[in-house]
Amino acid sequence: MLAAERQSRIIEAIERRGAARVAELATLLDVSDMTIRRDLDSLAAQGRIDKVHGGATVKRLPSTDEPGFEAKGVRQVEEKSAIAQAALELITPGSAIGLSAGTTTWTLAGAIPASLDLTVVTNSMHIAEELDKRGTSVILTGGVRTPSDALVGPIALASLQSLHLDLVFLGVHGMDVQAGFTTPNLLEAETNRAFVAAGRRLVVLADHTKWSTIGLSSIAPLGDADVIVTDSGIPADARSVLEEASEELIVAEVAHEDPS
Repeated sequence: MLAAERQSRIIEAIERRGAARVAELATLLDVSDMTIRRDLDSLAAQGRIDKVHGGATVKRLPSTDEPGFEAKGVRQVEEKSAIAQAALELITPGSAIGLSAGTTTWTLAGAIPASLDLTVVTNSMHIAEELDKRGTSVILTGGVRTPSDALVGPIALASLQSLHLDLVFLGVHGMDVQAGFTTPNLLEAETNRAFVAAGRRLVVLADHTKWSTIGLSSIAPLGDADVIVTDSGIPADARSVLEEASEELIVAEVAHEDPS
């Protein structure tokens, strides 16, 4: 196997799990620990992974990194779909719900049938357009557009502060034991906090890659979530933390092809 192909498979394994040990990668690729260590050195030098003792983790981006909607939309597609289907089961017909801006909440919007007869409040034009196509009643907050296509600022805040929602679905940039749920955008954090305050129950939608990722601004501590919906790629230690922090942790099963 060529080094480039081997390193590509190492990246796939690390991204799928969030982290991998040298011994695990050596077994997966049927090569020596020394070969894996050299590959990890090369990948770290390219800025594609972060080396840690005994292995490597996914590359941690700066706390102000804010990819655009299109860039985020092609990441963890299977995980987001599984999370959306699990979250859909939490919605009661006839409810008023909030969907914060984000590609995971947008995926959920695409799964909502008009037959649920919902009123949906969102600060995302993408979500509003998706729901409008399905005949769902939508209230768009208005506001100033961020790089990730969220509407934020005083207009968005004023819209949310007068509302009372049965259920709020919150997409996040990252989640961490100390920092809680975070975003890289200060104004988006403010708007998301208004969403949290407007809802009777809070459901956070976050795939496994969000674990240990920290954005510039905190939205809420982990314990503020009534329900956290993630996917089966979440590490065991993270699962334990999230189970203890929230009232309910839902882990959506995602089937992956074996890269070997």
